[in-house]
Amino acid sequence: MAAKSIVFVHGLFMTYLCWDPWVARFQAKGYRCMALPYPGRDQPVEVLRRNHPDPALGRLTLEQIVDSYDSAVKAMPEKPVIIGHSMGGLITQILLNRGLGAAGVAIDSAPPAGVLTTKWSFIKANWPMLNPFISGTTPHQMSFAQFQYAFVNGLPLAEQKAHYDQQVVPESRLAARGALGKVARIDFDKPRAPLLLLAGSTDNIIPASLNQTNFQKYQHNPSVTDFKEFPGRTHFGMGQTGWEELADYVLAWLGQRGI
Repeated sequence: MAAKSIVFVHGLFMTYLCWDPWVARFQAKGYRCMALPYPGRDQPVEVLRRNHPDPALGRLTLEQIVDSYDSAVKAMPEKPVIIGHSMGGLITQILLNRGLGAAGVAIDSAPPAGVLTTKWSFIKANWPMLNPFISGTTPHQMSFAQFQYAFVNGLPLAEQKAHYDQQVVPESRLAARGALGKVARIDFDKPRAPLLLLAGSTDNIIPASLNQTNFQKYQHNPSVTDFKEFPGRTHFGMGQTGWEELADYVLAWLGQRGI
């Protein structure tokens, strides 16, 4: 399993450029890296915001997003490592379930269909996207207050504001709701490439306990499945100050498996 290519998958509300520091760090270790955007999301943050509400974004589904990554991975000359954050973590799990990828890393992963929690922070942070009284084809622009609670709670205000201004873009409600449907179903017992699940102890939108439940669903799978919770990490742990700790943990995990 000598894979040397990595595909980075961003999450909802984030530009694919959020992976730039990771791309640089992993390229310095000899990996060939690609951070791929969702369909129609290859434009600058200011353009995507200016276009809000974009009807095309409103029609974007999770199935379309997954299929775009499916096609990209299949077109590569070797099976890549797939590293995803949030909804990108769920996409990583889906692609591994399809037999794609040499290994997968799911950071603060959105839960597969049927893996839920009643924890209040999860309900509060996800409600703007899941509210049944709002049409699924109406895209949502996360407010700064919502971003503070869901992604960067407890971080210094200046860091919160910088991430919001540089990274946050409007999002499709249909894409978020797709996590409840058939495209997000996982066969937890199906053999697949090694999978690492990472969680942040202070994550509001995907609590660490929900990541733990996700991990436990694989307990009867013969394939390698590992879990690590990082204290003091928010949902945006892959981007907050000290993100290198997560990146280096992933590098070490891959190295242990000769990838």
